[in-house]
Amino acid sequence: MPQTLTEGARKGSVDSSSAPSPRRWWILAIIGIAQLMVVLDATIVNIALPSAQADLGFSDGNRQWIVTAYSLAFASLLLLGGRIADLFGRKPAFLIGVAGFAGASVLGGASTSFGMLVTARALQGVFGALLAPAALSLLNTTFTDAKERAKAFSVYGAIAGAGGAVGLLLGGVLTDALDWRWTLFVNLVFAVVAFAGGWVLLSSHRDAANSRLDLPGTLLVSSGLFALVYGFSNAETHDWSSPLTWGFLAAGGILLSAFARWQTRAEHPLLPMRVLLDRDRAASFVTVLITGAGMFGVFLFLTYYLQLNLGFSPTKTGVAFLPMMATLMIMAQVSTTVLVPRIGPKIVIPAGFAIAVGGMAWLTGIGVASDFSTAVLPQLLLIGAGLGIVMPPAMSLATSGIAAEDAGVASATVNTMQQVGGSIGTALLNTLAASAATSYLAGKDATNKLVRAQSTIESYTTAFWWSAGFFAAGAVIAFLLYRRGAQEQDPDAVRAVHM
Repeated sequence: MPQTLTEGARKGSVDSSSAPSPRRWWILAIIGIAQLMVVLDATIVNIALPSAQADLGFSDGNRQWIVTAYSLAFASLLLLGGRIADLFGRKPAFLIGVAGFAGASVLGGASTSFGMLVTARALQGVFGALLAPAALSLLNTTFTDAKERAKAFSVYGAIAGAGGAVGLLLGGVLTDALDWRWTLFVNLVFAVVAFAGGWVLLSSHRDAANSRLDLPGTLLVSSGLFALVYGFSNAETHDWSSPLTWGFLAAGGILLSAFARWQTRAEHPLLPMRVLLDRDRAASFVTVLITGAGMFGVFLFLTYYLQLNLGFSPTKTGVAFLPMMATLMIMAQVSTTVLVPRIGPKIVIPAGFAIAVGGMAWLTGIGVASDFSTAVLPQLLLIGAGLGIVMPPAMSLATSGIAAEDAGVASATVNTMQQVGGSIGTALLNTLAASAATSYLAGKDATNKLVRAQSTIESYTTAFWWSAGFFAAGAVIAFLLYRRGAQEQDPDAVRAVHM
């Protein structure tokens, strides 16, 4: 039975006869493949949007719904998906999520109309909301040894951090070499491998089998997250003073406040307060939120700069992000297996944020005809190193010491923070960038190509400065919230393994 811990954390029950699964590294491989499929789908379709628009004939105003339909369904249903994994078993949640995501991808690739493509993207978000928390909670309950857990989360965190760049690369290659539809069809390859591996390697266990689904809480949080993400999405296409923006943001805030109050009274809460009240876990959730918001400044606006200003093809743009991905993956290993165990997150994670701040600030030096090797590449390496130090340890600490029956919902909270952070970053940075470009053009000849090109540079650098500001705020918050010192794994706090 679960034991009570101090400082708000709870330990899962431990079977003395249980031992680490000999198949755990294979399990990590299939979890990584499934997570990559979900993460890269947030960006892989972006590069293919112009081709899809030309093929299906939808307007520029409708184009955003190809992205928004996915993010709305994904963000609003993540907590429900995580709790379903806890209640009904992580293996069935994982397999249904993989199969459903693959089916929705095939539907999207075969789309013959705008409505069909939007429906497919929304279904991808629905099944992704079931798959993502199941995958992370499986990782959390499979690796119980502190050193092995650190290695596993370094891999997972690297995938979560670099997945967007992988999506840009893969999307560019598939669009250039084949057709935009293959940016969706390719998910079938990932899904077949993940489903077959999950079917063979995983065993089902219901850690929260004695609990019931919190229906009022589900309705409150799902509608609240939907309103919040929808409000930020509308900020990209409407003014901040529009009721479609502030109205939905206000509704989201009210609904989420009501959800938080209900969780303190519900007999079987969807998101138990014990998951949030641990100090390090709360710090990790905030870290993931801020990182998600700031990272968008790298992927979105740098993609625009490379293609529109430097003339890179979609494939070359994706290749340009590879050095950043490599650095991120290397530092993910170093931070989770060496730095955090020895020094502790209070120093390491703020230092990672500070490195990312330096990279983003340096990136503001780009010009209309800058050289990639000197004005972009070194900065990307620095940003990759910083994010590699921040993301994997934060994801690991966000689910560390959690009770087995709460693993799914804790994992869902991590994914929710990343998704909501991305939505906030998208809206704020797009709005600020557009305002910067408009301000630059005021009083100038807007028909002059050089002037217009410089206005885009102003928009990009404004976004980079704000991303640097997000990371700087993350450094301060992480330093204030995380506990001092290295954190040793309590042998009594090892989670139960059901493999």
